[in-house]
Amino acid sequence: MSILWSLHLRREAASVPLARRLLLGAMDAAGVDPDISFDLSVALSEACANAVEHGGAASVDGAGGDYRVTAYLDGERCRIEVADSGPGFPAGRARTAARPAAGSAESGRGLCLIEQLADHVHFGNRPGAHGGAVVSFDKILKWREDAPLSVV
Repeated sequence: MSILWSLHLRREAASVPLARRLLLGAMDAAGVDPDISFDLSVALSEACANAVEHGGAASVDGAGGDYRVTAYLDGERCRIEVADSGPGFPAGRARTAARPAAGSAESGRGLCLIEQLADHVHFGNRPGAHGGAVVSFDKILKWREDAPLSVV
């Protein structure tokens, strides 16, 4: 059995804990080890916060004021993707490792934190006229003893 869910969220700070709670609930119901669930939920929060802050301003008709979160738990792996409709990553930055922020900076550590918490991370840009950044990451899952979805 697998779990797939996708959310279309407004670029508002209140959407970040909503996405995190949904992920934690799905992982708890599936029987994922709490430490793995926590790591993925923090990484998701950072990716969502990045989309909220940098995802581009909404136009007069409301386009561009949202972002999408997709999570897929299947077998031994959880894959999460957060895509926005903003300007995307600067050229050359999309497929390279995130650079840590200066020690005195108030922000700029989120992408580095995602890299530390996940097993595989990809920073990219959506193709096409609307563009936008895509942060995708995955992690190998560990299961609780009573997990209904564990791989035997």
